[in-house]
Amino acid sequence: MTFSFSDRQQFIREIPEEHFDLCVIGGGITGAGVARDAASRGMKVCVIEQGDFASGTSSRSSKLIHGGIRYLENLEFALVFEALNERHVLFQIAPHLVHPLTFLLPVYAGGRVGMFKMGLGMWLYDALALFHAPKFHERLTSEGTLKKLSSLQGKGLKGSYLYSDAYMDDDRLVLETLRSARSHGAKAVNYSRVLSAEKDSEGKIRSLDVEDLKGGVKFKIKAQHFVSTTGPWTDLVGDKLLNDWKKLLRPSKGIHLVIHQSKLPTVDAVVMATDNDKRIIFAIPRGEIVIVGTTDTDYPENPETVKSEPADVDYLIKIVNSYFPGAAIQKSDIISSYAGVRPLVDDGSQSESKTSREHVIKHTEHNITFVAGGKYTTYRRMARDILEVILKEEFSVEDRIKYARNQTREAINPQVTPEMWSVAMGQASVWARDFGITESHALSLATRHGYEALGILQSAEKEGLKELWAMEALHAIKHTMCFHLRDFMLRRTPLYLTQDDHGYSVLESVVGVFQKELGWTATQVKEEKEMYEKHIKTEMGWKNGSSSQ
Repeated sequence: MTFSFSDRQQFIREIPEEHFDLCVIGGGITGAGVARDAASRGMKVCVIEQGDFASGTSSRSSKLIHGGIRYLENLEFALVFEALNERHVLFQIAPHLVHPLTFLLPVYAGGRVGMFKMGLGMWLYDALALFHAPKFHERLTSEGTLKKLSSLQGKGLKGSYLYSDAYMDDDRLVLETLRSARSHGAKAVNYSRVLSAEKDSEGKIRSLDVEDLKGGVKFKIKAQHFVSTTGPWTDLVGDKLLNDWKKLLRPSKGIHLVIHQSKLPTVDAVVMATDNDKRIIFAIPRGEIVIVGTTDTDYPENPETVKSEPADVDYLIKIVNSYFPGAAIQKSDIISSYAGVRPLVDDGSQSESKTSREHVIKHTEHNITFVAGGKYTTYRRMARDILEVILKEEFSVEDRIKYARNQTREAINPQVTPEMWSVAMGQASVWARDFGITESHALSLATRHGYEALGILQSAEKEGLKELWAMEALHAIKHTMCFHLRDFMLRRTPLYLTQDDHGYSVLESVVGVFQKELGWTATQVKEEKEMYEKHIKTEMGWKNGSSSQ
C-alpha cells in the first residue's frame, strides 16, 4: 500500500465526505501510535499534522530506546519498568529501527553515586527489565574501564558499569508507524493546519476546519471524538480550540551535537554525569558519528523557534572534554546540531531536569482529549492508555467491546520481522550483484528497510537509478508522503546529520528524482534548495557565534 503525495491529495478530497471515529491532531510518535492502535482495532481514523510528520520533538530526540537509568534516582520505578518492557517489544516489532547498544557508565570519586549504590541500581535495572536485556550489566575496575576506553578521563576513576539499552531511528519509527496505521485503513495528511473548531450547543467539538498548507484548500473533518497529540504545541492548541484552557506544560529545550567518531572513538555509548545540575549527557555512537546530548533547560517560547545556541554548544563541549580530555573537541569538529522541545507536564518541580517524564491524559467535556509528557520509548503503551480512556468516556458499551483489542504487538512493517530482517542482511551481497550496485549500498538498504529493500531495488531498477540516495528518494516520495527536499534530507535520511557537507554532494541526484516524480519546475527546485539551506543556516548559526533567522 502506498503512502504518497498523490494519496495525500486523495485523502483531502475524501475526508470531508466521511465521519471518523477518531481524529488525531499531531503526527509525531504519540499521534502515530494512537492512529495505529485505533485503526488496528477497526476504528475509522484520521490524522492531521501542521508540518511534516515527525518534524517536531519526534525527530529531535537522543534517538534512544531506554528505561532511563537516572529515573531510578527519582524513584520512578513504574516508568522504568514500563519503558524497559516496551524496549523488549520494540526489538521484536521494529528490528530495522531499534537496535541493542551497550552503555558504559563511569563512576568517579566524589560523585553523587558510588560503585556499590550504582551496582544496586544496575541489578534493579536488569530486574525491572525482567532480565530480558540483550546483555546483563557488568562491573569493571578502573583499570578494566581504561583498557576498554583508553581515551576516558582516568583521574579519580573508581570503575564503571556496562549495561544494555538501545538506539533507534526516531523519525523513521514515526513514519513506519503511520504506514502501519494506513495499512489498517487510517488516513493521514501532513502540512495541514487546524484553523478552528465547530461546536454544538453544549460546547462539544463536532468538526474541525483545516487548511491544506500545500494547496491552500480548506476542508472540514467530522469525528465522534478528537485527540490532541501535539507535544510542545499542546497549550497553543488548547488555547485555540477551548475557551477555558489551563496551561499544562513546562516545555524543556534539548540540543544535540554530532561529531566524527574519529574525534571521539567509542563503540559503546558513554554516560556522562554533571554533578552541579544533576543532568546526564550521553555520547552515542552511530556508525561513523557520535551524537552528544542533551541539554535540559526551560523553554517557554514557541516551539517553532527552537534552535541550537552558542551557549548550548559550549556547555556540551565542556562536558565532553572533561570526560575525554585528549579529544579537545572544538566547534570546528562538529558536523551538525539539532534542537527540540520536550513536552514535559508542569508538576511543580524546582528543576526542569527533575520534572517527571510520565504522560498525562487530560480528557475534557468538550469532546477532545489531550495527552502530554511521556517518554518516546513508551509511546505504544501511551497510545493504549489514551484509547482506553476515550473508549470508556466517549463510546458505547457495544463499541467498547467491538474495539477492545489492538494489534500493536505485530511487526510495524510485515516485511521486517526479526527473521526477515536477518534474511535481508544476508541477501545484501546477492542483491548487489543482481542489481549492479555496490555491496555497501545494498547493505545500507537492507539495514534500513529489511526485506522491503528488495522492492526498493526493483522500483529503482525500473527508473534506472543506481545511486543509494536517489533510490531512497524514490521510496520516500512513494511510501512516506515526502514532497519537500528539506524533509528528505532531515528526516527520511541521515544526510543532514552525518555528512560534513550535509548531503550536498548527492543533492543533484536526489533533486532529479523529486523533479521527475513531482513535476517540479526550475523555480520549485530553486525554492526547495533555498528551504534546505535556510534550515542549515538557522540551526548551524552558532558556528559564527549567532543563529541566523
